Amino acid sequence: MKDIKGLTYDEYVALLDQLLAEGKSTGPNQSESLTNYSKLNAQRMSRIHKTTDLLPEMLDALAKCNPQHWTVFTEGWCGDAANNIPVMDLIAKASAGKITLKLLLRDEHLDLMDRYLTNGARSIPKLVVHDGDGSEGKAVWGPRPEPAQHMMMDHKANPVEGRDIYREVQQWYNTDKTQTLQRELVDIILK
Repeated sequence: MKDIKGLTYDEYVALLDQLLAEGKSTGPNQSESLTNYSKLNAQRMSRIHKTTDLLPEMLDALAKCNPQHWTVFTEGWCGDAANNIPVMDLIAKASAGKITLKLLLRDEHLDLMDRYLTNGARSIPKLVVHDGDGSEGKAVWGPRPEPAQHMMMDHKANPVEGRDIYREVQQWYNTDKTQTLQRELVDIILK
């Protein structure tokens, strides 16, 4: 996967902006709702990227980490991606070149995505971490931090009519302020 051309975070943001200017989102399926999600996500990504401070334990992990390649499957309409990918970019940029980050649009790379399913689904974002030498993946993370994933899995196992699980998960993200994601990624960085 190391040799596959992916997008940098800045290229990804530019692509989303271009598509939104055309009234589109990423992926083969186009609809007004997907475009609206993408607009909201573009604003969310900008805010998170501007306001997130890396935790001291993250900065310590980055000082100790070995070279790594991070590949993330994503799409512009995905709310979980919008909440997590800006932080991954900040981590990669703070790594002083030890972590390279590339983003792949899921629906353009289904053959690769299918190697990293979550309970049989193409859930995103999905982070695949390779050692600096490009050897087989050393870690896989995603599609969301554990507490949010538990919320979603509990809802799927015990659906409650009228429950807006997506709103609840977004409220969790807003309250958590990337703390859990950063701690989960520290563990991956130091593996």
